[in-house]
Amino acid sequence: MSRIGKKPIDIPSGVKVTIADGNIVVEGKEKLSMAMPPHVTAEVKENQVLVSAADETRKANAMHGLARSLIQNMVIGVSQGFRKELQIVGIGYKAAVAGSKLNLSLGYSHPIEFAIPAGVKVTVTPENKIMVEGCDKQLVGETAAQIRRFRKPEPYKGKGIRYVDERIVLKEGKSVG
Repeated sequence: MSRIGKKPIDIPSGVKVTIADGNIVVEGKEKLSMAMPPHVTAEVKENQVLVSAADETRKANAMHGLARSLIQNMVIGVSQGFRKELQIVGIGYKAAVAGSKLNLSLGYSHPIEFAIPAGVKVTVTPENKIMVEGCDKQLVGETAAQIRRFRKPEPYKGKGIRYVDERIVLKEGKSVG
C-alpha cells in the first residue's frame, strides 16, 4: 500500500469536493476537474478525501499515491493557488504583458511573443521579474518552463531567464597561459 496514498486530504473551508462517474471536481475560487486514474477510488467523508487502491498490485499502489497527490494539488490550487517567479538577467533583456501575450526582448534579432494559456495569470514587475500564477500546478509549472526555454541562463555570465530561487554555477572563462 502506498504511504503517500494512505494520508487523508483535509478539505479547507470554502472548498467543495464532489466525486461522480469516475471524475473528481474541486470547487473553490475556481473549479478544477480530473478523471480518476484506473485502480483507484476516492470518497469524501466529513472534511476529508480518502483515496484507496482497488487491489494490492504494483500498478495500483503507484496510481494510489499519484491520485492522492493530484487531488491534494487541486485542493491547494483552488484554495491558495500556485506561483512561479522568473527573473530576467541581462542588459537590454525586457518583458511586458500586452493583453493575453507576453512580449520578450531577449537579445535575438526579433521580439518573442508568447501566448499566455487560459487559467494562468502572468505579470511583470519593474525589476524584470515575471510572476506566473494560477490554480493548476501542472499548467503553472509548464508555462514557467516554456518561458524559461526562450533564453536559458548561460554558464559564463549568467544571462538569461532563471527561476528566482535557481542557483547558476558560473564557469571560468578562457585563461591566457
